[in-house]
Amino acid sequence: MPSQTFENLKVEKKDRIQAALLHEFSTYGLPDAQVARIVKEAQIARGAFYKYFGDLEDAYWWLWRQALNQIHSKDELTGRLAKTPAEYTEQVRRFITQGEAKGLKDLITLHYTVNEAYLHSQPVMPPRFKAETWAVMTLTHQAVRECLLDEEDEEAILQRLETVLKKLLGGK
Repeated sequence: MPSQTFENLKVEKKDRIQAALLHEFSTYGLPDAQVARIVKEAQIARGAFYKYFGDLEDAYWWLWRQALNQIHSKDELTGRLAKTPAEYTEQVRRFITQGEAKGLKDLITLHYTVNEAYLHSQPVMPPRFKAETWAVMTLTHQAVRECLLDEEDEEAILQRLETVLKKLLGGK
């Protein structure tokens, strides 16, 4: 999480830092990302970067959360999940479309192809959640990954997702 010092920055400086982070993490995976390029583009001192973020991974997680907040609908952010296979499929489609529209496609693609395996992250869904909920979330995230990596087959991937979800959820 960013420091309180970062949170208290003027909006234009925060925006400049966010833009530099987005550029870096949309161009390079975490193993190849560099603080030097970020601070140069953001026009901040290297020491300031470390005052704002604990490390590169901390800055990445902050940016990733910002991106997800921009992409997900208000309903999704407040915990209202889809109820039917068609709604889940539409949420995946909307996630991809919103990611592209907001200039986040490269960031998301690198997240799924490089960063997700590199990060020391917590499970997306703790074991206390129902198996059905875990399965739906796993399938929808995999569908996002596949759609980003194989744009030509996006509709087929989404149709397959909806078919599997109908079987899993009993045709709801």
